[in-house]
Amino acid sequence: MKNIFILLVTIGILTSCDNLQLNHKETVKQYYNAFDAGNFNALNAVINDSITIVSGDFATNYNHDSFHVFFKWDSIFKPSYQILDLEEKNTDVIVTITQKNIRNEFLKNNPLKFKVKVTFENEKISRIEELEYIDVNWNDWTQKKDSLENWVELNHQTLNGFINDMTMKGAINYIKAIELYEALE
Repeated sequence: MKNIFILLVTIGILTSCDNLQLNHKETVKQYYNAFDAGNFNALNAVINDSITIVSGDFATNYNHDSFHVFFKWDSIFKPSYQILDLEEKNTDVIVTITQKNIRNEFLKNNPLKFKVKVTFENEKISRIEELEYIDVNWNDWTQKKDSLENWVELNHQTLNGFINDMTMKGAINYIKAIELYEALE
């Protein structure tokens, strides 16, 4: 009888641990910490079966596989994310983040500081909408991006298309283009 009681208590404890859910703020923290640590499994645990990223007029829908492709693209740039502020509004979370990485450094906006709205479905992240960029110098960004693209087109045509190629290969080509370009400066 004593062994049955211990077994039931153990099962009860294990079952209750499985049912613990993160609140929305904790979920957002885990999301950005997972990106920062390069841990796709932890990231995958907090995103819904599909996730939409909205940037300006563009909305990109991902499933877990296509989001993994995006994650690998992002990881090539060796990102570092820091949450500056979290605010819960109704069922959404408004988060202000800084993102440092190789690409932002080249584009003269490192760290990149921005605010997003995170929306949930079934207690998992289903949508991230960029709300605003803070103190970003878009003139420097555009000038550096355009000069790199033009230089690649003239000098290393095999790397053409890297700007819009959101795959691991595209990111590798982006880094290679930056390295070749900066070697001449």
